[in-house]
Amino acid sequence: MIIVPKNIVTADSKERILKNHFIEIENGRIISIKKNDEKYFSQNKRKVLRFDKLTLIPGFVQTHIHLCQTLFRGLADDLELLDWLQFKIFPYENAHNKNSLLASVRLGINELLLSGTTTLLDMGTLRHQEVIFEELQKAGMRAIAGKCLIDKNDLFPQFKSDTKSELDEIYQLAKAFHNTSNGRIKYGFAPRFVLSCSEKLLKGSFEMKKDFSGSLYHTHSSENKNELAEVKKRHRKANIEYFDSIGVVDDHSVLAHCIHVDEKETDLLKKKEVRVAHCPSSNLKLGSGIANITKYLMKGISVSLGADGAPCNNNLSIFNEMKLAAFMQKLIHGAKLMDAKTVFKLATIEGAKALHLQNEIGSIEVGKKADLTLLDLTSNTHSLSEEVESIYSNIVYASSGDSVNSVMVEGEWKVLNKKSLLYDQAELNYNSKTELKKLLNRVKK
Repeated sequence: MIIVPKNIVTADSKERILKNHFIEIENGRIISIKKNDEKYFSQNKRKVLRFDKLTLIPGFVQTHIHLCQTLFRGLADDLELLDWLQFKIFPYENAHNKNSLLASVRLGINELLLSGTTTLLDMGTLRHQEVIFEELQKAGMRAIAGKCLIDKNDLFPQFKSDTKSELDEIYQLAKAFHNTSNGRIKYGFAPRFVLSCSEKLLKGSFEMKKDFSGSLYHTHSSENKNELAEVKKRHRKANIEYFDSIGVVDDHSVLAHCIHVDEKETDLLKKKEVRVAHCPSSNLKLGSGIANITKYLMKGISVSLGADGAPCNNNLSIFNEMKLAAFMQKLIHGAKLMDAKTVFKLATIEGAKALHLQNEIGSIEVGKKADLTLLDLTSNTHSLSEEVESIYSNIVYASSGDSVNSVMVEGEWKVLNKKSLLYDQAELNYNSKTELKKLLNRVKK
């Protein structure tokens, strides 16, 4: 097909914003970007789709999501991290069966696509991980996902497995799902966090990653002061320092949060080329703190964005994360820093780089996959300016999920004219309510 938008925000290395241009898509890839040419359109056999009022951008990339938790939105408010896990999230995840997990995953995928996210790094749950992979495949999402690993759990002892079983299961899952769906689905090795994993599990899963090219190591780190105090009590080291001491951080490691990080650990992040997944709304809602991502960026540390799970932010829209990422840093460092263009890049090309997918996605360039989002920036809540910088401002500061008109992954429409082509919202809501009620009854038992 040929797509003719009002503007194209490329997010390429030249940071081009193109007017009066079109893109041409074949077999899921962008094969040309050219100036509008009516003669070319009339002579071409491809379908020409005109979006005269819409701005074309790369599909958003979120580098820390919990699809298994979408069902629990609104059920774990006003708690700090460890209490949130102990009294709400671990009991809820422990009560998941295949049906409730499927309902949660569908809710999450639908919400992400409707708000423009086309690629995610997902941390799964302890059981039934195959359900998550199968639904990601059916939906045609681009995702790196993995079973959540837990072999220690002082907070909620029922929710864990033994080390050998965990390692055996993830090897089989990785063999079954890594690089499936034309490479859109990859396996990510996902120990929950230091307090729920033995050293053997952390090291074993990291070593296993090396057997699956293109996979990642994805865990939480340095999120909460009480968490960090317990890590230091157990291991006599801070969180990232401990990870480094056992050899589980490298350029294919993605650490979510990284709020309470000292200078030594910041240097480790830089030296080991570790990726930081910044989750501003979750960090604020759980009262965890504010990650100093401006400092990370100044040191050349990879930073990207993720909404985390629905019970700790209540919204999976990347627009919330972009806006908060900017505002939080301005509060610390001053209004001149964390401009809209920088934040937009964190949600697109920098997210792709964090996942080592920058040669495939994250920007609109010839040869890349057609993972694309069309935004309506014409409402009265947006700037009327046609200046380049106002486009970034409109996207980051003035837009929301409601600004998303259409979304495609690898050249296939998932959302068109604000309507999901995958799911019926009323049916999703009905099934989810039914499964949630059953799950809460299982928790009570």
